[in-house]
Amino acid sequence: MAYDWFNRTGPDPADANQDALEWARLAYARLKAQQEEQKQEQEEEHKEAPPEAIAPPPSPEPPSPDPTPVLSLLEQAAAQRAERQQAIGVATPETAAAPQAAPGPEPSLGDFDTVFTWSAEVLAAQGKRADQVSLEEIDWLGRLRGGLEKTRQGFVTQLLDKLGDDPLTPEVLDDLETTLLRADVGVKATDQVLDALRQRLNLEVVDPSEGLRFLKEQLRAILDKPIQASPAALLAPQRQQLNVWLLVGVNGVGKTTTLGKLANLAVRSGYSCLIAAADTFRAAAVQQVQVWGERSNVPVVANPSANADPAAVVYDAIGAAQAKGTELVLVDTAGRLQTKHNLMEELAKVRRIIDKLAPEAVVESLLVLDASQGQNGLRQAMAFAKAAGLTGVVLTKLDGSGRGGVALAVASEAGLPIRFIGAGEGIRDLRPFNSFEFVEALLAR
Repeated sequence: MAYDWFNRTGPDPADANQDALEWARLAYARLKAQQEEQKQEQEEEHKEAPPEAIAPPPSPEPPSPDPTPVLSLLEQAAAQRAERQQAIGVATPETAAAPQAAPGPEPSLGDFDTVFTWSAEVLAAQGKRADQVSLEEIDWLGRLRGGLEKTRQGFVTQLLDKLGDDPLTPEVLDDLETTLLRADVGVKATDQVLDALRQRLNLEVVDPSEGLRFLKEQLRAILDKPIQASPAALLAPQRQQLNVWLLVGVNGVGKTTTLGKLANLAVRSGYSCLIAAADTFRAAAVQQVQVWGERSNVPVVANPSANADPAAVVYDAIGAAQAKGTELVLVDTAGRLQTKHNLMEELAKVRRIIDKLAPEAVVESLLVLDASQGQNGLRQAMAFAKAAGLTGVVLTKLDGSGRGGVALAVASEAGLPIRFIGAGEGIRDLRPFNSFEFVEALLAR
């Protein structure tokens, strides 16, 4: 059964489980029993399968020696049009009813180690019961913690050294300021955190453990502020309705890869999905999108012509989605700089096409940012927010940089909600953003 990541239960620390280790043991035993049960079911299904079900496929017939007939220009145009319609599902409506297979291997349960117990503690702190936890969540938390390792090595080690074993002092806060700025947390977020800590010091003596807990609260508040100001706390496609998500950003930030991972996430969460390959300017961009579509069994609408009109691709994709009743259309747009007026106008044209063809659609414009770019990525976010009507940010490549603190700068200075984060190169290394889990992974000991 698919795990719906888009409608996952949010954190509720008020119901936190106090005995995290016992919770972890119960959760591990339950997940292990589930895995063994699934393994036995698969073995029984394999034994009961008839011999013809596992017979090798017949050898292909040799190609016909007849030469391909030469078509006239009109016949070639008609054939290309028919292929294009068939590709988007207009000519073969029966393909719309074909179920989409769950892509990729399922996560497996590892050892009962420190990573598992840490993941269990994070889930327990959010009010999860041991019988509610899923292997999907345990697997992701382990990936997130591992993805933030470089940031944690440079950030947390210095942070804990600054806190030490003595109560917090003004001198410690000055050192903490330097640590936060080096992690690309940003000036505004750093000032906000330090002001709160200084006010707390004026009221009472704060020991290191209480200081760390208070610091986590302040970081979560910064990350949650733009999310709370948005229409929805969790960005999810609306069921039984057309949703169109535009992915924008400069070249090299992982935009197309992120789109492929989002498509995989949507399919795994039980949504029908379609990809519009509207990045028609970058060499091999369409082919790259098609590979991602094949990996997740998601249809791709594309135009094979060189430098095709992106708006025309989106036009075809919207028509195909409406014909099939598809819930989510992911649009891969050309990489652009915010200073390129013609490309920004092209993006506006795509948006007008969507509004004209599907005025009822729920449209999101997501900026993909490379975390390793640090403050340069922040400047991109602020510029795109003005030019492209952004509704959220996808933060990628957290595993390849020690600048994971840029998430706080994006939230505080650009005022944009972070909707998804990528913490690895695998197809499953992208998930909806959860501030509680992010801060816990960032400050894990």
